[in-house]
Amino acid sequence: MTTSAPILLITGASRGIGAATARLAARHGYDVAVNYLKDAKSADAVVADIAAAGRRAIAVQADMGHEEDIERMFATVDDKLGRLTHFVYNTGIIGPASRVESLPTADAREILTVNVLGAVIASRAAIRRISTKHGGRGGAMVMLSSAMATLGGAGDYVMYSTSKGAIDTLTLGLARELATEGIRVNAVAPGPIATEIHPPGRLDRITPAVPLGRAGTVEEIAEAIVFLLSDASSYTNAAILRIAGGR
Repeated sequence: MTTSAPILLITGASRGIGAATARLAARHGYDVAVNYLKDAKSADAVVADIAAAGRRAIAVQADMGHEEDIERMFATVDDKLGRLTHFVYNTGIIGPASRVESLPTADAREILTVNVLGAVIASRAAIRRISTKHGGRGGAMVMLSSAMATLGGAGDYVMYSTSKGAIDTLTLGLARELATEGIRVNAVAPGPIATEIHPPGRLDRITPAVPLGRAGTVEEIAEAIVFLLSDASSYTNAAILRIAGGR
């Protein structure tokens, strides 16, 4: 299948930042593949909104913790939308709040598997489709990092913060490795954002530390992601854009 429209795959796009990015990207002319893990109803609602904006869209169930799911997801996009040009790795889990010495190995392993290894495997599949070296049209990739990558998450989310530090490194490495193959790679590092990822009460607890005095919105993060995907950021590569209200 061939199309002149840019084709974007967003992981974890049924809700929150991913869903807001999918809707905004559609308004900017992208056809969008909406990945989800469990919430098919929400994913279908995002697809319906994209279709209402006049763009093509599909929902694809896949677990970013399983390589076979990731490969199937990309194959589905190939078949239903065409060859990928843009990619956003938005999937991330925070795990249980815990000091490091109390964190079960299984939880630590799951965080790293989904947040880091999943990003690597998915990026590999995206590169094989987008890179001009592999016959692709070129495009852009955006990784979702976090302000926690530099704050550390002491006392509750050190492992999550560690995984996002890895995303920063992955972004820098990919950006420089792929620069001559038509792919720009950047990251967005949000601070506290009003989404369901936060346990009850956490957002209220950490928001007072934000100089702007409030949590961010998913729409504010989506604007940054779509900017980094677009030609408006054509000289932006290996950037980690912190959007954290000054935190």
